[in-house]
Amino acid sequence: MTSVSLALTWNPIDWPLTRGPIPYAILAAGWGSLLVLALLARSRTWWRRRLPVALLTAAAASLLLDIVVDGWWHPFPEGLPRYITWWIAVALLGLSLAAFRMPGTALRRKLLATGAGSLVLLMASSQVNRGFDQFPTGRVMLAPWLSKTQELTTAKAATTVSPPPGKVMEEVWTAPPGLPAKGTVSTVPIPGTKSGFKARDAYVYLPPAYQASPRPLLPVVVLVSGQPGTPGDWVLAGQVNEALDAFAAQHQGLAPIVVMPDQLGSTWTNTLCFDSKIANTQTYLAQDVPDWVRANLQAAEGRKSWVIGGASMGGTCALQLAVNAPEVYGSFLDMAGQDEPTLGTRAQTVAAAFDGDEAKFNAIDPLQVMAARKFPDTAAAIVVGRTDNEFRPQQEKVYKAALDAGMNAKFDLMPGGHGWIIFRPGIVDQLPWMAQQTGLIR
Repeated sequence: MTSVSLALTWNPIDWPLTRGPIPYAILAAGWGSLLVLALLARSRTWWRRRLPVALLTAAAASLLLDIVVDGWWHPFPEGLPRYITWWIAVALLGLSLAAFRMPGTALRRKLLATGAGSLVLLMASSQVNRGFDQFPTGRVMLAPWLSKTQELTTAKAATTVSPPPGKVMEEVWTAPPGLPAKGTVSTVPIPGTKSGFKARDAYVYLPPAYQASPRPLLPVVVLVSGQPGTPGDWVLAGQVNEALDAFAAQHQGLAPIVVMPDQLGSTWTNTLCFDSKIANTQTYLAQDVPDWVRANLQAAEGRKSWVIGGASMGGTCALQLAVNAPEVYGSFLDMAGQDEPTLGTRAQTVAAAFDGDEAKFNAIDPLQVMAARKFPDTAAAIVVGRTDNEFRPQQEKVYKAALDAGMNAKFDLMPGGHGWIIFRPGIVDQLPWMAQQTGLIR
């Protein structure tokens, strides 16, 4: 409680939105508003006609939304979590009650109904945010407007530093005077030269040591988002640049170069992260992105220096690239991914990607690839929320398959369910592991 009260004496946009008094105050205000909208009325018309119709309207709208999202549109292969469906229904109930309060009432009552309906909507949004932890503070919520990116540093240093055999970079690197305390974040287009994939702009983090001359040849971590998602999610919601700056502060400015490319093409698209009739995403991530890094940045070479990581669908993507392009990526971080790429069912996925040719799917399905091939030189970190009932069983299956395939694998459970509530701290926890795997630190 002390940390919360201290936070509340500082900048309001840094007040916590998913813990402490604010979400509970919103919860109380929302339930109070819902009770007022439903029960505070003397009119017989309200009790006999408007209230029942409002309840039926909200129920019908909730059912229709559930049918459209999980049955027809199907934007999420695993469906909407039940808690999100519940809070959407609560929000629709509040809006329905407010709407049926409007006809034939004075302006003041209309404004009160509008305000009460808005508080119910705010309560539902706050509770969904508590579950997913997309916006832990107002600063994170406003990040798209507050955060600024810098022009990418592409100038090549005259000389570079790399560790000799048996040494890691931290053992041979000495930070020069005047090294900046923070790294830079840039947005850049990475063209799909070989894949033909039309990607949105990528985000690139360059650590403080990258600004030095001579410049250390740093490892590369490629991070891909979940779906729906954008490359900027890692910076705007995940605050990965802050985690990297904190790591660099403890290691003389050293941290991995982090490239956050787009593997979706648009927020709601699921490209499945392999080459198919949907998109040539594997070629994009295994060839176009590494080619762009080599052409524009100075970084360490070789698969041991390259990690691919992701969260949710992005975690599945990282697993796929690690086993289907092991010559590129020597390590992978799979946070709450699935046990196979999917659009809902195996039949739907195979039909959409390969016109029903299941043999083509089997050839790239990561668990089947691992069952047929050993990967003794690949390191894997599998991370999932302790209460993530949807993805934890799948991650346990992936971990067992990784061990059976001879990988140097580890499995970490984190408190929480599915979302940034584990993705954000997961990156912080796994940074030392990635730095060790890539020869940055001992």
